[in-house]
Amino acid sequence: MQRRTFLLSTAALAVTPAISRAAGPQPLFNGKDLSGWHIVDGPDSAFYVEDGAICASPSSGWPAWLASDRRFENFDLSLEFFVGGWSDGGVYFSAPPFGPPTACGFKVNIFQQVDAEPKSNSMGAIFPVVAPSKVNVKNKGEWNTMRIRFDWPTLQVWTNGEKIQDLDVRQNPELAHRLRQGSIGLEGLGYPLKYRNLRIEELPPTDKWIVLFNEASDIEKNWLITDNRKSNPVRFVGYGPVLWCDGAGNLGTKEMFDDFELHLYIRGPRQHNSGVIFRSNGDKAASIEGKYEIQVHNVPEAHYPTGSLYHYKRSRYPQIEDEKWYLFQMGAKGANCWVRVNGETVMEYSDLKNLKPGRIELQAHQPGKWVEFREIWVKRI
Repeated sequence: MQRRTFLLSTAALAVTPAISRAAGPQPLFNGKDLSGWHIVDGPDSAFYVEDGAICASPSSGWPAWLASDRRFENFDLSLEFFVGGWSDGGVYFSAPPFGPPTACGFKVNIFQQVDAEPKSNSMGAIFPVVAPSKVNVKNKGEWNTMRIRFDWPTLQVWTNGEKIQDLDVRQNPELAHRLRQGSIGLEGLGYPLKYRNLRIEELPPTDKWIVLFNEASDIEKNWLITDNRKSNPVRFVGYGPVLWCDGAGNLGTKEMFDDFELHLYIRGPRQHNSGVIFRSNGDKAASIEGKYEIQVHNVPEAHYPTGSLYHYKRSRYPQIEDEKWYLFQMGAKGANCWVRVNGETVMEYSDLKNLKPGRIELQAHQPGKWVEFREIWVKRI
């Protein structure tokens, strides 16, 4: 196991992550087995291959879904799907490794009903946010075609050769901060949906992040201890792709950030207490005008639960579970900041006073209550 305990270092600046990209359309499914795919939140029997198609079984009920091993950013995806009788499911993209794929990424809905007046839950909807321009599903035991082209911020969808979605995701507040890269996914919801002839062409990437932590060696490259309580010394340890912490103290970025977006996954035990601090001026006080803390505290009735801007604004408690990874996103621009947890905006605030650049810090606050982080990425805005 790759393990690295924090040590001070003057190593090089963090780098930007890249997703390898193949040239031209490539098969996403080999027509024989589920190589290159994995089942999420469901049994091994949830999806299987028969007659050259990926089939959803009765055990594919929510929340089970089938995810591509590879992640994709901008792409042009084509596929066929079979609808015979009552069917409900969908195609995910920009789906996260942890957290709800519909809320964190995107879902093109599959439903057998031909709605005369399309709704946000109709066939072809960007579920459950944007209705399609029309519904043209063939629902009497027939194969349908679907094409999804996502070249951020433009999202276009065609079914059976007709364009049914054409939007700029930045213009919709429900979509603007969703992930721009992730897995392609298939959903069955326990119905006998089938998928075949999946092909994808990767388009040039445009999403540029600075990696603060992806692996243990990133600790020395990008971080330093900014607060360490002698009574309960802080420990930040890299276990492969996971950054584990305990004790009392803070781990701060070497770089300073003023306006930024931050992306990471967090996991902790019951009633853990931690935080993500930003625009920190190095003062060790927990909550002062010189810096701000987004609370990480999984107690629904706490004064400031997870997602709160500590001392300033309480969050709406997010849908998270003890000891399960969840997606944490936040942004700060000028006097404004926002927090999203598992794809839900839980806090917005527009009266930050300190606009100066500062460190981003991870807090270990409650000795004996470990907290873990992974895929910590930041970009300046």
